[in-house]
Amino acid sequence: MNTFADKVIAFNRNLNYTGDLPEGFRVMNPFLDNPETMEVMQAFYHKFYRDNRQRRFIVGINPGRNGAGVTGIPFTDTKRLEGACGIIMKSVHTHEVSSVFVYDMIEAYGGVVQFYRDFYINSPFPLAIIRQSKGGAWLNANYYDDPKLFNALKGFMIESLKEHIKLGLDTSEVFILGKKNADFIAKLNAEEKLFDKMTTLEHPRFIQQYKSKEKELYIDKYLAAFHALL
Repeated sequence: MNTFADKVIAFNRNLNYTGDLPEGFRVMNPFLDNPETMEVMQAFYHKFYRDNRQRRFIVGINPGRNGAGVTGIPFTDTKRLEGACGIIMKSVHTHEVSSVFVYDMIEAYGGVVQFYRDFYINSPFPLAIIRQSKGGAWLNANYYDDPKLFNALKGFMIESLKEHIKLGLDTSEVFILGKKNADFIAKLNAEEKLFDKMTTLEHPRFIQQYKSKEKELYIDKYLAAFHALL
């Protein structure tokens, strides 16, 4: 029988977006862009998900360029990958703001082994999106930044969420990171009836960037939401 890890690795190996995009947007696939990403992603899931436990689902927006857009692991930059997870990525070194909060929260939960035993994190659009600024630079983008972008990605996102659920996820309650993200996931959920209950938590980037002085309060809020299910 395939383990949870085997299923996630197979999902990531087959990830490919070939649909249309509005002008000025691009999709980055870390598993195609850097061979080491596939290696560290497999090492991570074999280390923490080599079982058939049912897990709860935490839903982000879409990967950032410096987190999962490099490591292939949601909310995990190379610093946290090495320091917290014990997996070294040699070809690139990144720091992502969201990853700092997430791993502080994971430590408060009981550490990476306990947390990943109970939870699986991913996004409705599991590849990084970038958009070109007026100056020509390519910047992080969210799937909901442009109505045309959301409409282009919507079908892919629905199928992606369904594939995640098939991995072995508890759909009685899903945790959505970011209020705007939750609004859009609610639209998809109304159409597809994917989750029984949606609980919205502030996005880690928002907390780390704008509410860092209140960080412990937000960590407590996350833990209270998670432990309500125990």
